[in-house]
Amino acid sequence: MPSAPQSHANPDQTLFRLLAAAIGETKAALALTTLTIDPALAGTGETASRAHVAMALNAALFADLLDRVPTAQRYIDEVRAAGETIVFDHGALRTIDGETGALPGGHMAFGRFLAPLGYEVVGLYPLPKLKMTGRAYAQRDLPETIPQFFVSELHVDQLPEAAQGACANVFGTSVDPLGEAEWAALDTLASDGQCAFDMAVTALKGAIACFERQHQPPALADYEVLLPETKEGAWIATEGNAFNHATTRTADVMTLSDALKEQGYPMKPSVEISQNGRVRQTAILADKVVRPFREADGSEVPLSVPGSFYEFITRDIDPETGKLDLTFDSGNATGIFAVTRNA
Repeated sequence: MPSAPQSHANPDQTLFRLLAAAIGETKAALALTTLTIDPALAGTGETASRAHVAMALNAALFADLLDRVPTAQRYIDEVRAAGETIVFDHGALRTIDGETGALPGGHMAFGRFLAPLGYEVVGLYPLPKLKMTGRAYAQRDLPETIPQFFVSELHVDQLPEAAQGACANVFGTSVDPLGEAEWAALDTLASDGQCAFDMAVTALKGAIACFERQHQPPALADYEVLLPETKEGAWIATEGNAFNHATTRTADVMTLSDALKEQGYPMKPSVEISQNGRVRQTAILADKVVRPFREADGSEVPLSVPGSFYEFITRDIDPETGKLDLTFDSGNATGIFAVTRNA
């Protein structure tokens, strides 16, 4: 839900310094004056907490998504022009539960470094229609104000044999972006909950690097095998582990969806409603991007494919706990995934 903007681009604050070291001062200032930042993340000094690194990671990924998704940038420009900030609810990414070369398979490619940043799995969401499973990772220190991660994994062994082979060809070339320096910093965060500022920068840059395509550009022949069997697998083939979407938490997603449709945004036709009725989600259809594909002769051909997108969510209070319902819903997730299918 939008709130009055606050300046969190103070060059002396730990959060700003962390983010500026990773993505530059201009982008850091833009991100931190766009997002609603928990006052608990204020402060200065030569140490950084795991919560600082977690929020800086989310802010960096948010800024990257805006660079890649013009429609999302348009929406954010309008929010900023209205003098508002956004509550960043969660980001999502897709992984491969199968052969992934030097990269750990499935959600653990991310769980391994999210845990040192204070994240834990708080929900498991089967997505059988997609041959996938989703996991919600929440940050222990500030679960309502540091964005969650929704990490889904494609179960390759549930695909037809030809598609399994295509997956092995594409994702088997993956490399691991985390090295000794990054793990030294992450291990310190895991054991102490904080670390020296320079180590925090190392951990942050390493984590950001994990949200890229770690495998070689896919062969067009493999992509054409994957596409009819798993559009989600085909998406990962071109986009890798990039942020699939970022999500604004808003007070009334139904009204917002109608307003955005009137403004000409290419919205998902209907709003997804969770089984308990407390979580409602919709999204802007994914923007198109141009990606390279390898031909049999070794040459590359550029093709237009679905990229990432921007989502909106409304969360009600759980009457049993009196707290915000931070859960997800398998049906909602399955419906939202469709916005990268027909873009």
